[in-house]
Amino acid sequence: MAEDNKIRLQKYLAENGVASRRKSEELIMRGKVKVNGHPATIGDKVDPKKDLVTVSGQRVEKKESGHIYIMLNKPRGYVTTMSDERDRKCVAQLVSDIDGRIYPVGRLDKESEGLLLFTDDGEFANMMTHPSMHISKTYRVTVRPAVTEEQLVALSSGVVIDGKKTLPASIHVAGEGEDRSVLQITIHEGRNRQIRKMCETVGLETIRLKRTSIGSLKLGSLSPGQYRELKKEEVAALKRSAQKAKTANSVKNNAEDKR
Repeated sequence: MAEDNKIRLQKYLAENGVASRRKSEELIMRGKVKVNGHPATIGDKVDPKKDLVTVSGQRVEKKESGHIYIMLNKPRGYVTTMSDERDRKCVAQLVSDIDGRIYPVGRLDKESEGLLLFTDDGEFANMMTHPSMHISKTYRVTVRPAVTEEQLVALSSGVVIDGKKTLPASIHVAGEGEDRSVLQITIHEGRNRQIRKMCETVGLETIRLKRTSIGSLKLGSLSPGQYRELKKEEVAALKRSAQKAKTANSVKNNAEDKR
């Protein structure tokens, strides 16, 4: 193949889901990448159809063209926008080396952290955020003062925020101190600042909020500010969860209409 048709190695690695271009360069410099059995160097180019590229001994498979699905561990202090007129730090800065016009799926407020999805697939984004889907989201929430049994019951059964009662939530006390509690809260809707407002309604101040899972997808050990591409099976599982939730919600609504 002509040299003009080859692509830079770090671009090839990024396009095939190994890591971002920046992280791919780090892998190359650390000697983790080989091309046709030889250690790669920065500046190398590869023929995607002929060259064998491995990372830590594992072959890099050519990714089929299609949509982009990314999960980011959003740190505190970043707004969930791709640009900001007030010049605040925004999540776009954390995914700026991704090729393609991706955007956040839903949002986390500035002081919240944790799992945030990005995609260029509008249908997928709608499945994850549409009110009819009721896909579950789990958060680790630190509140003060220490939570009472009455507050737990109220939060679990639903409270009124912005004039509408929240759906029942699953709540587990993960830790307790003299003046605070750590809660694991799973909700099935995505209203604006919902967790904070729910806690405020029962007299609790949220001092830390971290989303740890969306449906079957868990944040895991991904470091703050880092991202990774979702695996095909993870995307498929999220779509199944959304469809299952939509079907259950439809059945429930139909039953209520017949009463």
